[in-house]
Amino acid sequence: MNLQKAYLSLIFSTLTLVSCQVGRPTASKTENKASEQISNPTNKVLLRSEIKWEKLNPARGDQSPQAGTIWGDRKGEVPTGFLAKFADGFSSPPHIHNVTYRAVVIKGSIHNDDPKAANMWMKPGSFWTQPKGESHITSAKGEENIALVEIDKGPYLVQPIEEAYDNGERPINIDVSNVVWLDSKKSNWMKTNSKAKISFLWEANDEKGLFVKLPKGYHGSIKTEGTVFHSVVIQGELHYTLPPNQVTKVLDAGSSFSATSKAIHPLSNLNQEVLLYIRTNGSIKID
Repeated sequence: MNLQKAYLSLIFSTLTLVSCQVGRPTASKTENKASEQISNPTNKVLLRSEIKWEKLNPARGDQSPQAGTIWGDRKGEVPTGFLAKFADGFSSPPHIHNVTYRAVVIKGSIHNDDPKAANMWMKPGSFWTQPKGESHITSAKGEENIALVEIDKGPYLVQPIEEAYDNGERPINIDVSNVVWLDSKKSNWMKTNSKAKISFLWEANDEKGLFVKLPKGYHGSIKTEGTVFHSVVIQGELHYTLPPNQVTKVLDAGSSFSATSKAIHPLSNLNQEVLLYIRTNGSIKID
């Protein structure tokens, strides 16, 4: 694959998205005040320790990676996000999928590429896409190897390379060191003088995916408008206060929070930077 072209494509997409936002008027003080009062909040939290694991590819028996659903249904026809867990030294045989997927490395080192490609180990915070129909392998090394995988429509199936085909899409691999970050001076998705940063990754079918980086010692909130909102902790440890009972949950990497309507997500961290992956069909505002 041509990583330079993929990286340039990311920069172009990012600048396009930002330019579309620059002219949008900011909310008035009255609107901001109203947004602080959410009746019947739909906020939910799912800790990684609560995720139920099963075989990602049962046909491979004990050699199969493990899969744990966060949202949706991997076996159904709905948008789905799940964690994939790989053993140290895992390497799949060449195969294809019936659907395109996106993925983010959460723990360990993961390689995903053409069967003949040299290993390119992606570290936590790296992002890649795998087009449907394209032959590839996936490998992992490390004591614990976990990735977030998401699809726009299932079911998610593993199929033989004899059925490979070119659907016109091209894969993207973005190492964590090559992610393009925007601060509050370059994106109005954050309040003025916010220390958070944002990176736009993709947009399709009225939904979008992005990274949000919260600095060490962050104490604020993310306000969301969409009927689809999923956020997964990729790195760090996050404290999340659930309305209306104000119970605080501690979310480690692989844990998530979500909402199905307008929501306020109170967040804080103490001793380390936190990286979030977000999928939504609405706008967000970061303190």
